[in-house]
Amino acid sequence: MIAYIDAHRERFGVESICRALQFAPRTYYAAKARPPSARSIRDEELKPEIRRVHADNFGVYGAAKVWAQLNREGITVARCTIERLMRDLGLRGAVRGKPHRTTIADNASERPRDLVDRQFTAAGPNRLWVADLTYVRTWSGFVYVAFVTDVFSRRIVGWQASRSLKTDLALDALEQAIWARQREGATLDGLIHHSDRGVQYLAIRYTERLAANGLVNSVGSRGDSYDNALAETINGLYKTELVRNHRRIYHDLGRIPPADYEANHYRQTRPAKGL
Repeated sequence: MIAYIDAHRERFGVESICRALQFAPRTYYAAKARPPSARSIRDEELKPEIRRVHADNFGVYGAAKVWAQLNREGITVARCTIERLMRDLGLRGAVRGKPHRTTIADNASERPRDLVDRQFTAAGPNRLWVADLTYVRTWSGFVYVAFVTDVFSRRIVGWQASRSLKTDLALDALEQAIWARQREGATLDGLIHHSDRGVQYLAIRYTERLAANGLVNSVGSRGDSYDNALAETINGLYKTELVRNHRRIYHDLGRIPPADYEANHYRQTRPAKGL
């Protein structure tokens, strides 16, 4: 009510507006003379910080991540406050687009048991890896990307990009993960490798490579995305936050040809820990 009167008082006058709205003028003047509340002062202090964190992270952070980042910086604030102020500021996090199918189930091959049972935790590195395929839409078509992620650190230890969904895509990502960890002196015997039941992960060459390095194969149930939820979440967030929102920016700057940008971006960027 006060804001409405402020917006029209120059044209109609306070008393005329109050008379039409059946609102006491003394209430309006009392509200104008009242000092700002502690909440209002705090809100004005927080708004620049929220804008800063949102802008520093390429405009992809939602309320939960802005809240976590501010608390990490020592700015103690409630999550509901961040949600309310982001609505007032017109800020929001990245929103995922329409999904594109990348998993083609192999119903003929014998499927390994699910050794994870949706418990995506590990006591240390090289105990549990999750693997999945995702896609990136470009101006010339889709680019498919395979990731292998260590559950303990949420680090992507192997990845590969391709224009097709052939077995080599997933196999090359696995080879990179094995090479990277063995180069560090890690022993992979008994490591559980968990994936969906896509044909790429049940192919003979892929399973033989797992067995040759002592990895134990684990596959989720049919038609149940929750059985590989960690891999799908990490891949989806990485694509949404670090790829899709940069495509237009770099194209506008003329730095990378549009048809090649998103495929090249995977070779230049690594996901932040914990995504």
